[in-house]
Amino acid sequence: MHHKSIDLFLQDSATWARGPLALVFVEDEVEIDTTLRHLRDCRFATIAAFMPDAFPLAADLGPDVHRVSYDTAQPDAAVRAVNRVIATAPGLWMHYCYNAEYLFYPFCETRSIGEMLAFHAEERRDAMLTYVVDLYADDLETCPNAVSLERAHLDRTGYYALARTDPETGHAKERQLDFFGGLRWRFEEHVPRPSRRIDRIGLFKSKPGLNLRPNHTFDDDEYNTFACPWHHNLTAAICSFRTAKALKRNPGSTYDIRTFRWHNSAPFDWHSRQLLDFGLMEPGQWF
Repeated sequence: MHHKSIDLFLQDSATWARGPLALVFVEDEVEIDTTLRHLRDCRFATIAAFMPDAFPLAADLGPDVHRVSYDTAQPDAAVRAVNRVIATAPGLWMHYCYNAEYLFYPFCETRSIGEMLAFHAEERRDAMLTYVVDLYADDLETCPNAVSLERAHLDRTGYYALARTDPETGHAKERQLDFFGGLRWRFEEHVPRPSRRIDRIGLFKSKPGLNLRPNHTFDDDEYNTFACPWHHNLTAAICSFRTAKALKRNPGSTYDIRTFRWHNSAPFDWHSRQLLDFGLMEPGQWF
């Protein structure tokens, strides 16, 4: 279904307000279809693609995707759209990502997103921390935009966390950390400081008054925690070519980067077991 504007999409909420809901913000023509098919394979009840009219969409995705005409190049485009969807459809589990990003959660090969979120909700959690794990092609001469599903690599090490400080009190926030690593860490001289974190609350349950902020956190502090007070909870990963694309597209960095490979690069297996083994997501009490 094609909605000619976000206003018309929101007005037609009876056709899409079913969760889990995936919101995809398409910034360019790279791997649009594979991103959407991946979410379909995760068995999201509803998938909405916010994208300019000029971008193509594969015919097989038409019955499964709500296409929304949207200018994703405007400032804070994703944040503004997510907040409008939250206000329209409270009480739904939602996931938001960009094209060429792929959500992985523990045991996703055999369990649906709905099954995972049902368990998470039973633990009285309304949000889930996701690590944005940078993917990149191993050969930039063959893949000049740094994107290749067949040759995708990721960093096996180099991830770390720092305490998140409350700007009002100067004290560390409880159960909140700022996470770093991947290409944003290795090439930090080309990445603005506010964009260096790799944590994102990529799965959350909408509610009245909730708002996403431009730094990928919410105005309800409990949503920004990585676990409940009594034990570890599930976390997930968003495997993303977005940073690699940006570093190769940006004239200020593209000529300085001959390769993204280093001694801690590993081929990406496209399987949750590899991410669990690398410590890039946490199964919590879910087995």
